[in-house]
Amino acid sequence: NVSVDFADSTLKNVSFFDFAGGVQLLHGVNARSVLPVILIGICWTGVIGNLLVLLSLIHDLRNGTASEVKSLLAGLSSTDLLITLLCAPVRAVTYYRQTWILGSLLCQTADWFQHSCLVAKTFTLAATTGARCTFVSGSSDSKYFSHMQIYGALAFIWIASLVSSTPLTIFTSLQPYHDVKLCVTEIPFCASGFMDVFYKIYPTLTYLVPILFTVVHYTKTLLDTKPKGDLDVTNAQPQDKGATAVWLSVSVANALMLLPEWSSWTWARLGYSNNYTPPVGFVIFSQVLMYSCSSLSPIIFLTAYEDVRHGLKSLWLFRTCRRSKRTSISTSPNMEENGAEGRGAIVIYPLVDLKHVSLETPEGCDLRTDTAARKIFPDLEHFWTERVNTHDPLPWESQEEKSYFKS
Repeated sequence: NVSVDFADSTLKNVSFFDFAGGVQLLHGVNARSVLPVILIGICWTGVIGNLLVLLSLIHDLRNGTASEVKSLLAGLSSTDLLITLLCAPVRAVTYYRQTWILGSLLCQTADWFQHSCLVAKTFTLAATTGARCTFVSGSSDSKYFSHMQIYGALAFIWIASLVSSTPLTIFTSLQPYHDVKLCVTEIPFCASGFMDVFYKIYPTLTYLVPILFTVVHYTKTLLDTKPKGDLDVTNAQPQDKGATAVWLSVSVANALMLLPEWSSWTWARLGYSNNYTPPVGFVIFSQVLMYSCSSLSPIIFLTAYEDVRHGLKSLWLFRTCRRSKRTSISTSPNMEENGAEGRGAIVIYPLVDLKHVSLETPEGCDLRTDTAARKIFPDLEHFWTERVNTHDPLPWESQEEKSYFKS
């Protein structure tokens, strides 16, 4: 069991008091040992998964196969990467030390930055849902899109997220408690009216409205029998149906796994005046579930989204073939600048039927199609193919020695 010690003298002077940057002053061995290990495991899983998704999308972007949905997916994966790389370790350190040791600046910005990432993630997922449903309905072509519009939309989402979460930093500060320091949020009575309104509007606009937007778009897409572009959803390609199912799964997982976090956050602030606050165990569980959501999304994309898997496969083959080319060049004889090593060397070209020879390397690269590998010139291929099918040897291929000088 875990319990929390509050400073009773401090609570009498404020209308709301809560820990920021994670619950502190926890009692119990499990809170100090098990929770940090769980959070570190979630961090590693989320960082590796989101990096793989981003590498796949960057490879597609360099090859000119990017689309509007892929660009928004890159923004979504970047947000999940920030949550697992910067936000979750702060909670792990807080649970391990049971106090705040990260300084005053991080104390004021920890909850603000985490909520900004959550809001940006929710808005980006809603925008991706709208773009995906528009593509499925046939009202636009994903091959023709403006990069500036996508970048502008992502920039607007992040600016709106950072501005909307700004009130969370106003009343957060580092306070001494006995011989330690705690990161707490204390709202005075003069600001209680404004913050009560903010605590009701903020989760509604940043959580409920994007979910409603997603539900409306998916319902409209599934119910429309003849959308724009004379494309029937029931007769869509299996790949489009699979991609729609993937995005729907990610949206549902995001809504369900973030519900406890937003519920505990709103519950703690609206029920504080009536001494009806959520249990500490529920608060910690909601935070762990929130970080797990940022690790689950890349796993879904890597296992079920065809575009991401194809991008990773192409990237792997590209790196493998490039490494094979470098290895073959490094193992070939080195030539000196003046060509002394190659002077006088005899090069023998074997007669090989190139029509039946295998041009695949052990790494799976086809020399006929790989542009980065060695090229076979058509005239040489024709020459050796014709030479291997003839029985009339050339003079220098005769096995008998001929003397051209008289003794």
